[in-house]
Amino acid sequence: MTHRVAGLLVLTLALAARACAFAPAGAVPGAPWGVGRGIAWLSAPPFPASGAQRSMQGSRGVSMEVFGVRRQLKSSFKRGTARLQRGLRMVRNKRYESAFKPEEFVPPFIASIDQGTQSSRVLIFDREGRVLSKRNQEHEQIKERPGWCEHDPEEIFLRVKQCIDASVKDLERAGFAKGDVEAVGITNQRETSLVWSKATGRPLFNAIVWLDTRTQETVDAMIKEHGSPEAFVEKCGLPISTYFSATKWKWMIDNVPEVREAVESGDAMFGTVDSWLLYKLTGEHATDVTNAARTMLMNIKTCSWDEDMCKAFGIPMECLPNIRSSAEVFGTIQYPTLKGVPLAACLGDQQAALVGHCAFTKGMGKSTFGTGCFFLLNTGHDPVISQNGLLSTVAYQLGPDAKPVYALEGSVAIAGAGMSWLVDNLSILTDASESERVARTVRDTAGVYLVPAFTGLFAPHWRGDARGVIVGLTQYTQSAHIVRAMIEAVCFQVVEVVGAMEADSGLELSEVKVDGGMTQNTLMLQTQADLLDAQVLKPEMVEVTAFGAALAAGLAVGVFEDEEELVAVSKKCNSYEAFSPENTEEDRTHRMSRWKLAIEKSLGWEAS
Repeated sequence: MTHRVAGLLVLTLALAARACAFAPAGAVPGAPWGVGRGIAWLSAPPFPASGAQRSMQGSRGVSMEVFGVRRQLKSSFKRGTARLQRGLRMVRNKRYESAFKPEEFVPPFIASIDQGTQSSRVLIFDREGRVLSKRNQEHEQIKERPGWCEHDPEEIFLRVKQCIDASVKDLERAGFAKGDVEAVGITNQRETSLVWSKATGRPLFNAIVWLDTRTQETVDAMIKEHGSPEAFVEKCGLPISTYFSATKWKWMIDNVPEVREAVESGDAMFGTVDSWLLYKLTGEHATDVTNAARTMLMNIKTCSWDEDMCKAFGIPMECLPNIRSSAEVFGTIQYPTLKGVPLAACLGDQQAALVGHCAFTKGMGKSTFGTGCFFLLNTGHDPVISQNGLLSTVAYQLGPDAKPVYALEGSVAIAGAGMSWLVDNLSILTDASESERVARTVRDTAGVYLVPAFTGLFAPHWRGDARGVIVGLTQYTQSAHIVRAMIEAVCFQVVEVVGAMEADSGLELSEVKVDGGMTQNTLMLQTQADLLDAQVLKPEMVEVTAFGAALAAGLAVGVFEDEEELVAVSKKCNSYEAFSPENTEEDRTHRMSRWKLAIEKSLGWEAS
């Protein structure tokens, strides 16, 4: 009897957790979010997650349905617990306490929507770059299979709306009105791709995230057909890779019946996350040059969709958004809280950070340490095609009449995501913020090297067959050594990217500006300075990405006059803390040689 009661309790809790985690929001009008989702799930087929899974039901029948329910119940506790933990973090970090008094803020204000891989944020800046409000909401990471990662587009928009509402309330609490918001800018996780219906405005499939590797077979087939991963580099600046949007859209057309039917009927609207938010907020189907440059479909020299590239991937050009500059009025916001405010800037997150650092001069660069790590170097008005495994991309175009500025980029897939892995998968840490404290309990890694090639290796290797390895383990190894090895792994990858960047550009970097969540870890910053043999400069303002979008929006509507004024505002509200190298050349050389051995061990693995 006890076992039966326990079994019923387990099933009830699993169903409740599953109900909160999966069903679409708003399933029951007027009901709380979790309740609506729960009822929707209980009345829905067992495979609500994706079109591909739904199509499997018809062919496999009841046995597949039972398997689907069992699989969903198995994961329900984990997802329900994750949602509860996210909720607790939201409560803990509910209010942002500005360092400034209300009377110190100078209107007008600019709101910045920063939609990232793990969360959505809205910040409100005043005319002098001070942060009045900062709100954050995490969203679910949907990982149904190894190498897969999806986001629910409707949840992303919900989280953005919640952050907008909370930030405007903060503005009003400080004695200002929503009418004091002059413009809104968007910055976003790049390459993450989705398709929605023109008729209904609803997503036809979950967004496939930039680090998802399900398209590896598609990539392999295209490389075989076109002869080389670099077959399209001269046109789009990018190698054929699972990283970019075109392969994700092709996979959806090939594997999701709803997407294929919408394409055939002319009902499909393709876009990255910026396009989705622009559409939901203004009704416009648009993107900017920095996001379009990450799809493989934009000609990097003309900054327009390339007919040959679209044909190569089977993407109808009429389904794609209009390409605009990074700083212009895309439309006016229709969402009630900020209704009528111009949405005046759009940049991919890494390019927004470059603008936030005011790296407007050729040869200036920055490195952002977020979910992944991304190093951009301003190369001026002409694209530089890399010979060393880097990406050629658009840095920004600050106005429809301005010339686009280009950049070389080195992309590292796993940075902060590695810390999350130590928390969520290995349970070595209870929170990523503990990583520095734990790592400092040991002097070094004791010879342990960790290559976090969970989704292959990005720049400069571009090896989709690489997988994560930990080498150098002994009986002496402790969990703290592994934590420290993960921190060092991020830094080693940046050293490789910088080496490739110096070879391509002919420049020797003596300092590197950094930003992103991981820069709160001073051990990581010191390690980076040691391994680079260069100064690492951390800004006082950690929200450089959102700041960049705000600067671009302010420029578009006339709050700021030109780039010189943007630099002046940045200098007034920001300063940098320097980390200088403290080790020897012998130490650097030895550690890099061991890292290269570890890299070799990670290559040639098949995806499980």
